[in-house]
Amino acid sequence: MNAKFSASLWLMLILGASCGGDESASEIDTRIESTISPTSVPISAPIPQSLLVVVSQIREIWHPPIDTTWQWQLIGQPIDASFDVDMYDIDLFDNESSVVADLQIQGRKVVCYLNAGGWENWRRDAGLFPLEVIGKNLDDWEGERWLDIRRLDVLGPILEARFDDCRDKGFDGIEPDNVDGFLNNTGFPLTYDNQLKFNIWLAGQAHQRGLSIGLKNDMDQIPDLIAHFDWVLNEECFQFDECETLLPFIAAGKPVFNVEYALETSEFCEQARELQFMSLKKNLDVDAIREAC
Repeated sequence: MNAKFSASLWLMLILGASCGGDESASEIDTRIESTISPTSVPISAPIPQSLLVVVSQIREIWHPPIDTTWQWQLIGQPIDASFDVDMYDIDLFDNESSVVADLQIQGRKVVCYLNAGGWENWRRDAGLFPLEVIGKNLDDWEGERWLDIRRLDVLGPILEARFDDCRDKGFDGIEPDNVDGFLNNTGFPLTYDNQLKFNIWLAGQAHQRGLSIGLKNDMDQIPDLIAHFDWVLNEECFQFDECETLLPFIAAGKPVFNVEYALETSEFCEQARELQFMSLKKNLDVDAIREAC
């Protein structure tokens, strides 16, 4: 985008917000032209961060319909872009903006996977987490530990930086993982209210950046969280016979993205279609292989 045009747009936003209703559009244009000149705004002029915040706040948030088809690939490079689906959910750290842009050119929305409630020892920002907020191991996941989500004073800036990366790489939405620590043996005395506060904070951070956000599992808190989240991603509700807890999302016109690992498609797809769930069978490591209902 041309820098002069960009600066004009930002000033129009600011001036339009600050001026009263009596000033005409032509008068605003005159004030903008008198403010901006080829010498006052060089071609390489950076956009002030405060104005980027304004723009992110007015970005239209993507609200996927309940029949959104999708692919979920968290490991394996490059991303297999051959699936004819509406949405791709891929890892934040492993994919650059060019991957996101290529998928969007093909007509896909792209969701940014990140770990919000857990620490992963291989991430490039792992050293930013102080030891006092790193808890017990996540079951069966080597190198991952629970986080003390009560400590937003510590975790907030780190997670905000990750959300910024999602936005800056051009993603359309966010999938924050491990947001049900209060139900697990984390090493911290997390309560229902602690989790609720943290998850609502996550949703607010995504929406402030113009990003859609999905609730990952955390089925016990759906009645309190459905108003804050745009969709839900569930693992194995058919396996554990708990899919009815997800129905409020369908009733609200918000999609349920469901994945089963152990069951065969013949064991859950018919029911998934009846419930209007967008269900897949995936490998546990969430590689490119998928079977869709």
